[in-house]
Amino acid sequence: MFIKTTHSKGYEYINLVESYKDGKTTKHRVLYNFGRADHIRNNQSFINCVKRLCEIVELAPVEKNHRPDFGEAEMSNYGHAIYAKLWEKSGIGNCLKRIQQDTKIEFSLNNAAFLMAVQHLLNPRSKLATFLNQEEYFALPKLNLQHLYRTLDTLGEYKERIEKALFEENYTKIGREIDVVFYDVTTFAFESVIADELRNFGYSKDCKFNEVQVVMGLLIDKCGLPIGYELFSGNTFDGKTMLLILENVKARFGIKRVVVVADRGLNSKANLNLIKQKGYGYIVSSRIKNMTVKMREQILKDDDFSTLSEGVRYKILPYVNSFRDEGGVKHNLPENLIITYSQERARKDALDRKRLIEKAAKLLANKTLIKSSAKRGGRKYILQSGEAQYSLDDKAIEKDSRFDGYYGIQTSEVQMSPNEILEAYHTLWKIEESFRIMKSTLEVRPVFHWKPSRIRGHFAVCFLAFMLERKLELLLFEQQIDNSPERIREALLSMQVAKVKMNDEELFIKTKTAPLASKIWQALKINPLQNVNTREQLVDILTPSKKKRWGQLSLF
Repeated sequence: MFIKTTHSKGYEYINLVESYKDGKTTKHRVLYNFGRADHIRNNQSFINCVKRLCEIVELAPVEKNHRPDFGEAEMSNYGHAIYAKLWEKSGIGNCLKRIQQDTKIEFSLNNAAFLMAVQHLLNPRSKLATFLNQEEYFALPKLNLQHLYRTLDTLGEYKERIEKALFEENYTKIGREIDVVFYDVTTFAFESVIADELRNFGYSKDCKFNEVQVVMGLLIDKCGLPIGYELFSGNTFDGKTMLLILENVKARFGIKRVVVVADRGLNSKANLNLIKQKGYGYIVSSRIKNMTVKMREQILKDDDFSTLSEGVRYKILPYVNSFRDEGGVKHNLPENLIITYSQERARKDALDRKRLIEKAAKLLANKTLIKSSAKRGGRKYILQSGEAQYSLDDKAIEKDSRFDGYYGIQTSEVQMSPNEILEAYHTLWKIEESFRIMKSTLEVRPVFHWKPSRIRGHFAVCFLAFMLERKLELLLFEQQIDNSPERIREALLSMQVAKVKMNDEELFIKTKTAPLASKIWQALKINPLQNVNTREQLVDILTPSKKKRWGQLSLF
């Protein structure tokens, strides 16, 4: 049976109709004629009959223009669940839970650290702003501002223990070996001129010479995953950071044999000797222009080159790197010097030198600026022959031009092939990219802390955030989903639910997400959300693991 409407002479009629079979033909017959629609629409007796029928079948009557009573919508992000799962898989939660037990901290150290880390990953803010806006993340428990500050103090104090635990979880337990590590140094400035035991004035890589800073040395593996880091006083020279890093690599991580890859800023003879003494190898950029006359002649001699690729040639020169230490003891470091020549690099070197010559000419035109300028840049090609007597240094220009297109890499690993050496060195860009991500995407600075303990804790949070970001990048790359940190953040921020109350029932409506968001969701193997969810349904989907682990986040 069904209700059928018909039209006749400009009126609408309502009938109760039944379908039946007449042989193979389906026919309709009218069981009851309710009459004209305009007559029954306002007929109270008819309306009462309909309501009674609804009661009998336990169906609420449908009233025209009836809308459910919705409350105001409140938006919250659920994209942080991606990082919650990686946080658990990386072993961070287990490590922090053990530290909490040892320190007798009463609040959740794990939740506080995760909140600050995910804030850097999705929407970098100060700790105060993080506290004030923590409800923008779905289901994260409420934390006090003091909990965040105390967590910073604890993370700074237990930083080495955290690094060691994460190394064991991500390398030792799964049998993943490290044979090559990449090391570099950068600086982070503070909007302050007050120096202390950690912050100090020094050479700034960000050209912030009027502010105090700290120096960070970062160690990553060949996949770009961070292994560990150290903070140094802002006036520490890059080369002086190597000793502590090498000692920690062996003592804290138990790495017995690795090849350290570093840029020329860390290429001092003392550092290279130190690496060898620790039982490690090295691959570093070489200062070929500063080598002996005999060695420079061998480098520039146009023979024994092999073709590496189109427009690029290379040759191997055995080399003994000799020097005397501060005590006068002579050391000999047997090395291979890999010399490459590229036509494209030759053109770039020539253009770079042309710009420096133009800067030198401007300085010579206004000689009062020469003393105040650094010895780099245009000052490099200015020759001083007497008091306030300056001229263009044609010999220096001619000397540099001879090396256009040449590049040198020196290594203690004489058994490695040139291709292996060059591939390892060219991967050094990953650590430069790591610093870029920290400074731009994660916004490590500005640092809104002044106490050394809080500063150390702040960098510990940023280290954990960077580890999660890198892990997600690698996971997506393995599944051929290659995207930048900026696009990943945009996708995760698009994962929003609108909380509404409908007739006193709390519901969460999923909003439209960025195209990349669903790919990330699938890559982490998390069940998709319904368009409309209850709180219990959302919690069930977003819980990092169905099997509860003692170190798991308690946010769900």
